Order: sequence, then C-alpha cells, then structure tokens
Amino acid sequence: MTTALLEVKNLEKRFAAKSAWFQSKQYVHAVNGVSLELNEKETIGIVGESGCGKSTTGRCVLRLIEPTSGEVIFQGKDITTLSKREMKHIRKDIQMVFQDPMASMNPKLSIREILSEPLIAHKIPRQEHEQLLSETLQLVGLSESHLARFPHEMSGGQKQRIGIARAIILRPKIVVLDEPVSALDVSVQSQILNLLQDLQEELGLSYIFISHDLGVVEHIAHRVGVMYLGEMVEVADKEQLFEEPLHPYTKALMSAIPKTDPDEVKERIILKGELPSPSSPPTGCKFHPRCSFAQDICKTSKPELREVEGRKVACHLV
Repeated sequence: MTTALLEVKNLEKRFAAKSAWFQSKQYVHAVNGVSLELNEKETIGIVGESGCGKSTTGRCVLRLIEPTSGEVIFQGKDITTLSKREMKHIRKDIQMVFQDPMASMNPKLSIREILSEPLIAHKIPRQEHEQLLSETLQLVGLSESHLARFPHEMSGGQKQRIGIARAIILRPKIVVLDEPVSALDVSVQSQILNLLQDLQEELGLSYIFISHDLGVVEHIAHRVGVMYLGEMVEVADKEQLFEEPLHPYTKALMSAIPKTDPDEVKERIILKGELPSPSSPPTGCKFHPRCSFAQDICKTSKPELREVEGRKVACHLV
C-alpha cells in the first residue's frame, strides 16, 4: 500500500468581508473542508465553475494564502504548522505555475535573471547555475539564446515555457498548475500539455492541475476532483468520471463539453438560477437550489463526501 506524497485534510479558507451598512463582519467560505491525496508521478485535476475555490485551494496548499484551518501533509509533515524559515525549505519541493506568465514575471528582469532568482533564494552554488539554466531551458524546448531576452520579447507560449522552467529549475516533487494553458491559443495549448506530460515522465513530477476546461483535464489528469462553492462534490479516476459521472453537478459539467462527432446525440443539462453567494450559501446541500433532482433532505441535511462505487461522492441521491 503506497503512502500519498501529499495529503490535504479538511482544508478551509475564510475571507472576512465587512458590511458597509451594518459595519459587521461577514465571512466568505472560499474553501470549505476540502480533502484530497496526491501520489508520486500522479496528476489530479481540480475542476469547477469560476469562483468555486479551485485557485484558492492551490494557493493554500503552497501557503501563498494562509489556510484558516486544516492540514497539508507533505512527506509526513504538516506544513501549515511550519515557520517561514522552515517553509522556505519546503518551497523547493512544491512550486507553482500561474495562469498569466507575464503577470508573474518582473518585466525589468531578463530571462536569465528570472530563472536565477530561485537558485539564489535557495542558495544553490553559483558554479551550478549555468548548467541548471542550460538543462532546464532544453527541457522546456528553449535555447540558451533566450536568456538575454526580456519577457515582452517572447510569445505567449514561450513565456509560459519560462514560467514552467522557473518552477522546475529546483527539481521539485510537486507542481501546482493554475490554469496554465487557458490564456494560450489552442495549438499552443496542446504543445504545453504534451511538454508537461514529458516533464512528468522525465523528472518524476506530481501535478495539481487546476482548470475549468474539462477537455484539457481529460487529456492530462489521472484523477479528477469536482468543486462547487468551495467543496468537493465528486472525486474519481478520470475514466470513471468521464464515462459515468454520478453527482448531478458533475453531469451538468460533462454535458457542456462540446461534441466532436456531429452525429452524436447528447442531452444538454441547463442548470437553474445563478451560482449562490459564498458569503451566504444555501442550507443543506449547496447545490440543491440548482439541482433538478433535489428532495426535501437536500434542503436541510448536508451530504458527506463518501465512498460510492470506487469513488467519492457528496450526494444524498447517489
């Protein structure tokens, strides 16, 4: 029985929001009790609508945002309890690639300076820098000639390759990928996805892949977690999820995937109403106001994420 490389247990993040009328604090539950596991050389995809808490979950795992409560256990150690100095050593093993590569780079620095920053921060010996720069650029499909350039001199795909290079130059064990291809052209998206898979195979990386594009997640992920209003509603192997989704929300997401076969007949599930406010979520199951199958129990009792047919589902009707 293998031990997970990373375990997230009951992760919560609340943001305080002051009311302008009553000067009283309200709390937005961006992440509410999320639990997941990540094994070596595995990719777990996290999907859901905008505002469901996907990116916040990823940032809490890295402690770029401090979680309100919960545990993030990496190699048997809860990193949420570590000091800043102790956390610095962990950051070498857990890195992140952001959605907008240009926004995550200093435009005044050259590519050499951008890629050298993590080496300097983690006190990698100077004599190793040139070799690491050269090897890493080669891994992401770029050459040493790019080191003298600045971010604005590169295309979107090249900038994202630099973002990936910066994340892997320290040879981490885990990379959190926050919508890494959503800002790219479709032809470039496939190149970056293939690159990520090649790097996973070559360097033994594990990925948390955050995306709203189910087609992309189906291509790259091994397991998929579906989030709704800060909570996991279904976690399953990719094949299980895409062949037979069980949660009504997952079924609605799957029905929105564009058809590639013009002769294929597919029923589109249209969700009712708007996404509820995370500051005042519905009682019981958060999805019940938009669910066509909701019953009385769904309005009063919150379903727990439990094992069903080899996966985890949070639904009273499953």
